Amino acid sequence: MGDPGQSPSPWSPHGSPPTLSILTLLLLLCGHAYSQCKILRCNAEYVSSTLSLRGGGSPGALRGGGRGGGVGSSGLCRALRSYALCTRRTARTCRGDLAFHSAVHGIEDLMIQHNCSRQGPTAPPPPRGPVFPGAGPIRASGSPAPDPCDYEGRFSRLHRQPPGFLHCASFGDPHVRTFHHHFHTCRVQGAWPLLDNDFLFVQATSSPVALGANATTTRKLTIIFKNMQECIDQKVYQAEVDNLPAAFEDGSINGGDRPGGSSLSIQTANPGSHVEIRAAYIGTTIIIRQTAGQLSFSIRVAEDVARAFSAEQDLQLCVGGCPPSQRLSRSVRSRRGTITIDTARQLCKEGLPVEDAYFHSCVFDVLISGDPNFTVAAQAALEDARAFLPDLEKLHLFPSDAGVPLSPATFPAPLLSGLFVLWLCIQ
Repeated sequence: MGDPGQSPSPWSPHGSPPTLSILTLLLLLCGHAYSQCKILRCNAEYVSSTLSLRGGGSPGALRGGGRGGGVGSSGLCRALRSYALCTRRTARTCRGDLAFHSAVHGIEDLMIQHNCSRQGPTAPPPPRGPVFPGAGPIRASGSPAPDPCDYEGRFSRLHRQPPGFLHCASFGDPHVRTFHHHFHTCRVQGAWPLLDNDFLFVQATSSPVALGANATTTRKLTIIFKNMQECIDQKVYQAEVDNLPAAFEDGSINGGDRPGGSSLSIQTANPGSHVEIRAAYIGTTIIIRQTAGQLSFSIRVAEDVARAFSAEQDLQLCVGGCPPSQRLSRSVRSRRGTITIDTARQLCKEGLPVEDAYFHSCVFDVLISGDPNFTVAAQAALEDARAFLPDLEKLHLFPSDAGVPLSPATFPAPLLSGLFVLWLCIQ
């Protein structure tokens, strides 16, 4: 992070492990964050104790791997045990605080990564005095830190590259395209979570297309944008068939009166049938549409946000797709109305020339519902995917395609640890 020609810094690739580099830098950028609990005091004390580990000028000073394996490693373990002790002491006042729970998970990841024992000496108390300079966070270069409510800008400045994004969609009877390119047709009658992570909760409520039918359509969508202390108040958006509002439940169209309130906004180009919600503070855009008496959902979300969930939040249709017991074959055994398979194929072919998963979903929907207007839902879902997918080679999915389910256990520990602190900083 230093200027060319300076001696290697433990924050650089020649110094501490990437996780500690990200962790320390991000914590230093948290000076103007605020919280009702005392988690920021714990953060500040941890930063102070780890800064002392940079002494000695040895690029490998922080690379000790095992328990008690080196001065740098044992020093880091002492700092982490102190950090953990501080969080336990403030736990009662921090219940429900996202920054607190993120810090607890981050500490656990680092202790596992560096093979630190839970029992052992702790770091000495830090010297009294301010840890963070000035009234706001300052980067090492002296320039102001990135806007904490501009996810893309902040990520690009911190990592010198744009963030990664994922796409998920639900449309029709309903068909779900997962983050990792599974494509399922689902029964899922009743309320099911599309997303359930630290920042977003999205629930779709479906009912049968006809009495006694296995196929269902989404009739209601509920989206909760969870509280982000510096950016937005908690906001709830709810849409139902024939009621697609261009405002949150409280009547507002943004994230509230906080400094970053404008980083969450609702727009509509076609009132009553198309709403777009932009959440710049978490790098997320959501599109909700109404066509043929059903609601469609499409999202482009930052990878880090999509990954920010625990093992207890594993039921997410956007992550793992529909449970096997809720999956339907797209081969139609019964249909409503007088539309034949050939007619349905012809109707769908007009807007979907490639016979991919979107095309076959369109044929399924038209035959099951007997409504030609269902072609619009599949066409719109494909266009959203074209706009949202970072890799257009994945635009068209076919029956042989398979993806890898998104799971917190499959992510590298350095990424998770840095991620937890990134979210901690923007609270």
